[in-house]
Amino acid sequence: MRDIRPTRRTAALGSAGALVAATLVAGAVMAPTASATGDRSGAGDRSGQNREMRGAAIAAERAAKAGIDWQDCPADWGLEKPIQCGYVTVPLDYAKPHGKQIKIAVDRIGNTGTKEERQGALVYNPGGPGGSGLRFPRRVTTKAPVWANIAKAYDFVGFDPRGVGHSAPISCVDPQEFVKAPKADPVPDTEADKRAQRKLAREYAEGCYERSGDMLPYMTTPNTVRDLDVIRAALGEKKLNFLGVSYGTYLGAVYGTLFPGHVRRMVVDSVVNPSREKIWYEANLDQDVAFEGRWKDWQDWVAANDATFHLGTTRAAVQAKWLELRATAKKSPLGGVVGPAELISFFQSAPYYDSSWVPVATVFSKYVAGDTQALIDAAAPDLSDTAGNASSENGNAVYTAVECADAKWPTSWTKWDRDNTRLHKDHPFMTWANAWMNLPCATWPVKQQTPVNVKSHKNLPPVLIVQSERDAATPYEGAVELHDRFKGSRLITEKGAGSHGVTSLVNSCINTRVDTYLLTGKLDTADVTCAPHATPKP
Repeated sequence: MRDIRPTRRTAALGSAGALVAATLVAGAVMAPTASATGDRSGAGDRSGQNREMRGAAIAAERAAKAGIDWQDCPADWGLEKPIQCGYVTVPLDYAKPHGKQIKIAVDRIGNTGTKEERQGALVYNPGGPGGSGLRFPRRVTTKAPVWANIAKAYDFVGFDPRGVGHSAPISCVDPQEFVKAPKADPVPDTEADKRAQRKLAREYAEGCYERSGDMLPYMTTPNTVRDLDVIRAALGEKKLNFLGVSYGTYLGAVYGTLFPGHVRRMVVDSVVNPSREKIWYEANLDQDVAFEGRWKDWQDWVAANDATFHLGTTRAAVQAKWLELRATAKKSPLGGVVGPAELISFFQSAPYYDSSWVPVATVFSKYVAGDTQALIDAAAPDLSDTAGNASSENGNAVYTAVECADAKWPTSWTKWDRDNTRLHKDHPFMTWANAWMNLPCATWPVKQQTPVNVKSHKNLPPVLIVQSERDAATPYEGAVELHDRFKGSRLITEKGAGSHGVTSLVNSCINTRVDTYLLTGKLDTADVTCAPHATPKP
């Protein structure tokens, strides 16, 4: 899933005007990638997967010889010195390693400690699918205290996965059209509303094929994992040190399955459930339930801080104000542009990240007090931000392309309608918005694959898993599932907490263990439960 502040990013997400939680969930693991025609010989086709693995070995050997031509980063990438940028060349189709090549953008900053302290490169993925990792080295330039010890030992390396940003970017629709608002209310009132959303989803899938059809068969998690191994080789690293958050945990899970002997140390944080049965349709349904729970946690906190926000002293009172706001915006979009879809995109950042609790509650409080403009400014798209809008459209395109290609999705509208109607009754905050965002997968124009069977192999070293108990985007069960599948792994549970992306938060119980593992390779002899990080203060 993308570990990205969703406030702006997802304001326009969803071909059908949905916003999304799904963004967060994305991270799939599948089997053999498509061939040049987009065909696959079947889920059990070992020969296809073996061809791709041989292709990955050829590409890695080539990259090890070529290295990376590090230069100052282009000015418009927003990455200050001494961060350096470069490219790694990978095959579009690993079954044809000598065929068409694409370039993967990478960046790095050297370790801050001595030459003797250096332990190699730590490669990062923030989630998505569709998230860029290029800002990871800025944790050093901005002196993020949680990462200071790790930065002494490791170069921090980020990359744009295939299809993202500066790495052969894909697109499904004109970015300015993508962000236009207001979009239709995700919650349908009539069958006609559902038909309209289904039409938008189908047109979005067709747009992806028209604009990026040559890339779509190869926009898969296993291919991104193979790219990751080629990056490892280009960096001159015999083994990979990897930090994956959200969808990045699925990249880690698949990497550990396909390249167990290439792992040195791996931390996965906020874990996508790697079960083949969950990738991706069921995973998104699970999100809807978890988002409702975390939405209620936030409302409880808002109610407890009524002296600051004046939104009600009970969860029910806060919910009533939310429903009133939603109804008002549905009847007449705020500023002509902020309707229910835009509201959900903005408010969903609160169940995503604790760091959004205060900002979202503050804007909501201002609205109730009569300041409508603050909410319009926060939730409306900025049509003048063409670069940001292009980035949002690209992120959504990659999210959709990877999730749709990673696994087989239901094609029966009856099933989608039944499942989401049932879930919406008790979990109304995100369910329909999430459904419309993912519905293009029901009519996806290229072959859909079978997810990789994530599991341990004898060469896989112990992996550190970190998870908050009430995470909305990647529910806790996913961490337990990966823990069961990766023998020797250790699970750190942040009890009672629910923020997505735990390793960057200040919690010494977690921070010291992440440091110890990355610096020494040592893990606790048993799983650990940590108290939650500090609750936000208004």
